[in-house]
Amino acid sequence: MPAESSGQWRVPAALPVLKATGALALVALGLLLAEGDPVQLVLAGSAAAGLLGWALRDVVAPVRLAVDPEGLTVIEGWAGRRRLPWAAVEAITVERRGRLGLANEMLEIDAGESLHLFGRSDLGAEPAEVAEALHAARPAD
Repeated sequence: MPAESSGQWRVPAALPVLKATGALALVALGLLLAEGDPVQLVLAGSAAAGLLGWALRDVVAPVRLAVDPEGLTVIEGWAGRRRLPWAAVEAITVERRGRLGLANEMLEIDAGESLHLFGRSDLGAEPAEVAEALHAARPAD
């Protein structure tokens, strides 16, 4: 993030391409392995459609989090935006969890009535680094 108190974090450009490639691979596998079974084709097509929808969201709304001197803008719903003034932001933390030997970090923004979660794939950066930048950008009370 720049030295000033504004910036944004977005989905890495390669991620929607990877998701779309996965969708094409699912369709190809469905066609190869279905052997005339329409149920397998429908399942492969449904999974591919879900992946394509997810990839489309990354293209339509790549910016997941933005900060400026007045507050934060977070993604809400499929591709909407929600403005959170600094007064509404109760806490900015990083939750660390591990399962099956894999560590996962999530940036949590607690706005009282809502909780906004962002992973590395949403931000294109480590959640701990983004949390530090948000704390630095937040004006002193």
